[in-house]
Amino acid sequence: MAVVLQVLEDFDKEQFIKDNQEAFNYGAMEEFGMKDDHFEEDGQIISRKTIETSIKHGEAYRIISDGQKAGGLVIRVSGNRGELDLIFVSPKIHSKGIGYAAWCEVEKLHPEVEVWETVTPYFEKRNIHFYVNRCGFHIVEFYNSHHPDPNDPDRDIPMDEQFPEGMFRFEKRIK
Repeated sequence: MAVVLQVLEDFDKEQFIKDNQEAFNYGAMEEFGMKDDHFEEDGQIISRKTIETSIKHGEAYRIISDGQKAGGLVIRVSGNRGELDLIFVSPKIHSKGIGYAAWCEVEKLHPEVEVWETVTPYFEKRNIHFYVNRCGFHIVEFYNSHHPDPNDPDRDIPMDEQFPEGMFRFEKRIK
């Protein structure tokens, strides 16, 4: 699968946010149906603010496949450590290897990174499969009410109401 990562341009930011929200909502609806109560704001599983903050503090890319926008991702790199903040592929083209091909491009883009990290909600079975079975990440921690994320700026308040059953933290060691 030929995939290109294209730096997100300002004119495309609004559509990037909408596409990201559509992809994340699809995963929640697939798992919970219409009774989903995991939304951050206005019927969105991931808020505009969360995506904007991620873009502001990271490197945002459009995933291009066959010349068309297929999804997007945001990463942060500091020295030999990297964090995958967001990755999404349009639900219309899931299971075609686009996400995996995009991840391979990320690793090529930053060969200095020795450890990549990301998190995903406990219920995102597609994500867990993708990170562990496709990309080679390992689950290294499970954040929940008994073991909160020590890096969460809101750790002094009760466990995140959005995902009360918790979040998995993944790592991929390259070297």
